[in-house]
Amino acid sequence: MDGRDVAVTINGVRVRVPEGTMILQAARTAGYEIPSLCFHPDLRPNGTCGMCVVEIEGVGVRRSCCTPAGDGMDIRTNTPRVMDTRRTLIELILADHAADCPICDKHGKCDLQRIGQDLGIREIRMAPKEVFSRRSDGGIVLRDPNKCILCNRCVTVCTEVQGVANLTRIGRGYTSKIGTAFDLPIEDSVCVNCGQCVVYCPVGALSSRDDTREVRRSLADPGKHVVVQEAPAIRAALGEEFGLSPGAVVSGKMHAALRKLGFDRVFDTNFAADVCILEEGTEVVRRILSGSPDLPVITSCSPGWIKFMETFYPGLRSLVSSAKSPQQMFGALAKTYYPREAGLKPEDIVSVSVMPCTAKKFEADRPEMRSSGFKDVDYVLTTRELARMIKESGLRFEDLADAPADELMGSYTGAATIFGATGGVMEAALRTAYHLVTGRELENVDILPVRGMEGVKEAVVPLPLPDGGTLDLKVAVAHGLGNARRILDVIRNQLETTGRSEYHFVEIMACPGGCVGGGGQPFGSTLGTRAERGSGLYEEDRTLPSRKSHENPAVQRLYETFLGSPCSEKAHHLLHTAYVERERVHGRAAG
Repeated sequence: MDGRDVAVTINGVRVRVPEGTMILQAARTAGYEIPSLCFHPDLRPNGTCGMCVVEIEGVGVRRSCCTPAGDGMDIRTNTPRVMDTRRTLIELILADHAADCPICDKHGKCDLQRIGQDLGIREIRMAPKEVFSRRSDGGIVLRDPNKCILCNRCVTVCTEVQGVANLTRIGRGYTSKIGTAFDLPIEDSVCVNCGQCVVYCPVGALSSRDDTREVRRSLADPGKHVVVQEAPAIRAALGEEFGLSPGAVVSGKMHAALRKLGFDRVFDTNFAADVCILEEGTEVVRRILSGSPDLPVITSCSPGWIKFMETFYPGLRSLVSSAKSPQQMFGALAKTYYPREAGLKPEDIVSVSVMPCTAKKFEADRPEMRSSGFKDVDYVLTTRELARMIKESGLRFEDLADAPADELMGSYTGAATIFGATGGVMEAALRTAYHLVTGRELENVDILPVRGMEGVKEAVVPLPLPDGGTLDLKVAVAHGLGNARRILDVIRNQLETTGRSEYHFVEIMACPGGCVGGGGQPFGSTLGTRAERGSGLYEEDRTLPSRKSHENPAVQRLYETFLGSPCSEKAHHLLHTAYVERERVHGRAAG
């Protein structure tokens, strides 16, 4: 492509588009939406489903998602031939698709359901036929092969975006299906539980474990004291489930809804995010100032990234911060610090988290996450699960009056809020690291070079040192595991060739966009949607009275009355962990 435009005519409308633009996208410029099941704007088009066919004068029928618009083309998107082809294709798919729409996780948000309605499909002339057993995996990410339409979206995102390459097409022809190497259950494969396959699946073939029933049982048990925390990214996405725009921050309504659902205490993961910055920031500063060979320090807040590291890069384990994620820090404190302050028995407390991330369910189940003497986080709900609980309870979310979180573990700073966006952990840590090293406050806390949706971002941050010198702190941020591979390969190569890396601090988030793009977030998002969610978090950060984690009075009280100091012996026992190397089978790692 050399920047030239081409002129095409679509249903009689003449438009100009950049050379190389696919017909499907050119049609949108002309005001026409072409249906597709396999196409997604974030992914490489593959033309698998054939639903997007158009008729080109003098050429014939072509798939518009992978056919470039050519200069002078005369294109029709809705001729009788095109419409008949689409209807036939949708009938063929539906004939081989489990027809349990009312109980499907994607009901009402299913691309197949929507397109079938739009095309006026009211009967299926071919006899429905189930080929596979209805077995679903028993881990975090679940699959039903009878709902799969073989669109390859999950394979594309797993391989090309996340770089995990866990999913592939198995078999040929009528019996082909999507599965893992050796057709292992997902929980026994190299899956990192990021859930990107779930959010990119256009139907209900992929879903995540549902913990709402267990949470409701706990809420109904008079002998249990149920506390809840909500991750930073939830507040910028939950509103989408109730008709609000992506990025609309609904912190107050979220807290109010949880209180009405019956939780005994509504706290906020942002409190623990501020704690995480004190722990991780102290660890970073100590390693840098001591001349530790274990540099760069790599953030540890994303459990999908942690399992990816343990599977594919176990040799870099010593570089990863030992600080637990905010979810697990909160869980440990909810069963130690909180019961001490509230006069409760730890065994009576049920700790629930609401997370944007399916991998958080896996993290909470890890055997080492019991430093309180109990399972630190009992149940993890995704954004979608919380939205469903709110709807099931008949709450009119949009009409709820804003309410604060409960004070002891509910107050937070802007630094905690931006944890949910790519680059946010880095920015929050730098705001506090500057204070830890200099004793002074960073005047301009907006560290713009680490923001945005670029896959890998780098910055050099001048850091004044106690001896009067200045350290040019080199940092990097990667989101999406494919981008993580890029930076990790550079670091590994530097260590192998020179014994040291040029980076001091690296943030990695498993999901594109960071936590705002997690596998448990509302369906139907694009990278653009994720950017809007991130913008909402930065806006809340801008408006909060305090924007630095070490200024949080509730966190200061935690250290004064319970932990002592960041990275103290007690803090290390409760708030830090270690990582494992995962077993490899035939060159691939098993979970």
